[in-house]
Amino acid sequence: MKPIWIVDDDPSIRFVLEKALARENLPTRSFTQARDVLDALADVAAGDPTHQGPQVLVSDIRMPGGSGLQLLEKVRGLQPGLPVIVMTAYSDLDSAVSAFQGGAFEYLPKPFDLPKAVELIRRAVEESQREEVAEQQLTAMPEMLGQAPAMQDVFRAIGRLSQSVVTVLITGESGSGKELVARALHKHSPVAGGPFVAINTAAIPKDLLESELFGHERGAFTGAQTQRRGRFEQAEGGTLFLDEIGDMPFDLQTRLLRVLSDGQFYRVGGHAAVKANVRVIAATHQNLEQRVKDGAFREDLFHRLNVIRLRLPALRERSEDVAMLTRYFLQRSARQLGVEPKRISDAALALLTRFAFPGNVRQLENICHWLTVMAPAQVISAQDLPPEVLEATPHPAAPLQGVADEVAAGATSVPAPALPPAPAGTRTDQAAALDGMGWEPALVSEAQQLLRSGQADVWDVLTRRFESRLIRTALQATHGRRMEAAQRLGIGRNTITRKIQELGLDAHDDE
Repeated sequence: MKPIWIVDDDPSIRFVLEKALARENLPTRSFTQARDVLDALADVAAGDPTHQGPQVLVSDIRMPGGSGLQLLEKVRGLQPGLPVIVMTAYSDLDSAVSAFQGGAFEYLPKPFDLPKAVELIRRAVEESQREEVAEQQLTAMPEMLGQAPAMQDVFRAIGRLSQSVVTVLITGESGSGKELVARALHKHSPVAGGPFVAINTAAIPKDLLESELFGHERGAFTGAQTQRRGRFEQAEGGTLFLDEIGDMPFDLQTRLLRVLSDGQFYRVGGHAAVKANVRVIAATHQNLEQRVKDGAFREDLFHRLNVIRLRLPALRERSEDVAMLTRYFLQRSARQLGVEPKRISDAALALLTRFAFPGNVRQLENICHWLTVMAPAQVISAQDLPPEVLEATPHPAAPLQGVADEVAAGATSVPAPALPPAPAGTRTDQAAALDGMGWEPALVSEAQQLLRSGQADVWDVLTRRFESRLIRTALQATHGRRMEAAQRLGIGRNTITRKIQELGLDAHDDE
C-alpha cells in the first residue's frame, strides 16, 4: 500500500500520527512544509522509482512556506482523486469550510482524539483504494459495460457473431443502448475495416428519407442540383445501422426489402442499379410482430431483418450495473467538460440503484452530466441528485429507506436510528403506549393517526419531528459541538448546519 503523507510544521503532531498509524500497519511519510510535498509529487510524476505517491494526504492549514489551502488547490490539480484531510483548530473553522469547498475529503479538528483521527484516515484510505479500483476498471473498460446476466448474454452473442455479417435485429426500450450494440457488432465483424453509418428512420421526414437512404440523381426533384450518395453507398463495405426501423414508412419498406433481397438499389431519379455490399443492422423499441399484425410493417421485411435477434435489457433489469455505469459517465462527463471528475457517495448510489430509469442508460448518462455541472461538492451526496430521482417512489421492498435517506441527507452510510418522541403535547396516547415496542410500530401508528385526521402534509410533519429530535439528541451527546454531532450522525457539516436552521434548532445547540 502507498504511504500516508503527513505535512505539519509541528514535530509533535507528525510524531503522534506516525506512531499511531504504524500501529495500524499504515506506512507514512512526513513533511514540514507544503513546498516539500509539491516537490515530492513532482518526483513521483516524473517516474522516480525511489518515491511512491501518497494514498492519502493529511495536511495542516497554517504552515510556513504556503498554507494547507494553497497546497490543497495545487494537489487537486495534480492528483484529483487523492483524498486530502485538512487539520485545523476550531478557530480556523472558516478555513475548514473553504477546504471543503476546495475539495477536501474531511477535516480533523485540533486538538484531535487520536483513535478518531486514525479511523478518519483509514476511511480515507478505503475511499482512495475504492477509487483506484474504479479508475482501473474504467481505464480497461470496453465500449460496452455490464455485469448483469442479461448483458453478459448480449456480449456472448456479439462474440458468436464476430465471424459473420448476418443481418441482426436489436430490440429494446429507448435509451437502452441499441446503437452501442450495433457499433460493437460492427467493430467485431469481418467488415470492421469499412464504415459504420447510422440513420434514425423516425427522425427524418418521409419525403426526405428515400433520398437519405438511396441518394438521388441530379434533377431528380426540385433542389437536386447535384448527384448525391445515400447512406447505403456511404456504408459500402461496412455496416448500415437502421435505427427505429419500426417507424419506417410502408412504401419505403418495399424498397428496403428489395435491397436486402437483390443486393442492389436505384438512386431517386436514377435508372442504373447500384450494388449494395453492406451489412444491415436494424433496431427498434417497438413490437414488430404486433406492427405486422396491425398492417403497419411488412411481414416479409420483418423476416428478412429478424435473422438474428438481440434483446437489450432495460436498465431497471440490470440494477447491478448502475454503480459501474455511474462512475463511468461521471468520468466521461468530466473529460468532456474539462473539469475534475466527481465521486459519488454510497447513499447517492443506493438511491440511483433503486430508481426505475424510464429513460434507461441515456437517462443515467444525462443525470451524470447534470451532476458534474450542478453538484456543489466533489463528493456527490444523496441530496445532490436531481428531483426526478429524489421524488421517485421508494422500492416496495424497502418502504422506509426513502425516509432514512432523507434523514441522512447525503451521508455515505445510514445508521438505524431510534424513532424520537414528538414534542410534549403533540403525541397520541396510542403512539406513547408503543414506546417499548421499538420505533417502527410507533411510526406506523402515528402515521395512521395523522392520515385518519385528514392531515395533508404527513411526510413533512413526521420528517421534521424525526430530524429535529435526532439532531438535538446528537447535540446533547456532544455538548453542542455541531461538527462532532454531524460526524457521529454520519452526515455532512453543511447538512447539519442547514438542518439546524431549517428546523429552528439554533436555540437548542447547547442543550
